[in-house]
Amino acid sequence: TTLPEDTDPLDKQRARYAALKAARDRALVFVLAYTAVRVGELLRDPNDPRRRGVRWEDLSLDDGSMDVYRKKQQWDAASLPDPVISPLRSYRRLMDPPTERWPVFPTFDQRTLATLVQDDLADRGERPNAIDERRGEYARDFILALEEDIRPPSITTDGARSILQRLSDNAEIDIDHPKHDYLAPHGGRRGMGEVLVRAFGYTVAARYLDNSEEMVRERYSHIEAGELGDVATEALEEIDSLTQL
Repeated sequence: TTLPEDTDPLDKQRARYAALKAARDRALVFVLAYTAVRVGELLRDPNDPRRRGVRWEDLSLDDGSMDVYRKKQQWDAASLPDPVISPLRSYRRLMDPPTERWPVFPTFDQRTLATLVQDDLADRGERPNAIDERRGEYARDFILALEEDIRPPSITTDGARSILQRLSDNAEIDIDHPKHDYLAPHGGRRGMGEVLVRAFGYTVAARYLDNSEEMVRERYSHIEAGELGDVATEALEEIDSLTQL
């Protein structure tokens, strides 16, 4: 939504901040729902410096691919299907990251960003009073970080779970699960696996999920059991029809 020209600059920044946060959350949901990438491959792990979260340089929206650090501890390309491309393009356009090294899913945590901005500006030689004045010109430290290319860290896997819990609560989604009451990150991976097994079989699903076919067969054994049940039913019906002749 375009704001009136006479809107206060700080109000404009607040509106941009809210739009960026909403766009980040939307893009995160689409990526988790459609790519089947493990959340630990997508976001930052504080205990593993190799897992620093995907950056814009890791994405090729034109090719529909994304480089991620896999569970098997090597970099590999993951697919970005069509439903994911548009939310990511819109989000990138809105954010306009200063460099390709910015995380795709940066933290918006106020305390983290305040410390980051203060430390970075101090390292650039700015005095404490000047830093306070500079921060006072911005409604949020995240907007200042964008302007000054002060790169924030990616959200963590726990951060993603908090986001999904907030979104689930806001949407009043009723989740019946023994371990959690929100749409958990692995739900998208499980759902895509189900779709792919039913549509294309275990081999294709295993490749997309970056898993062994044996593991995929075990995880989705209920599908094969159901299909075999249908085959058995059809066979019995055929035998019955023959005996009635």
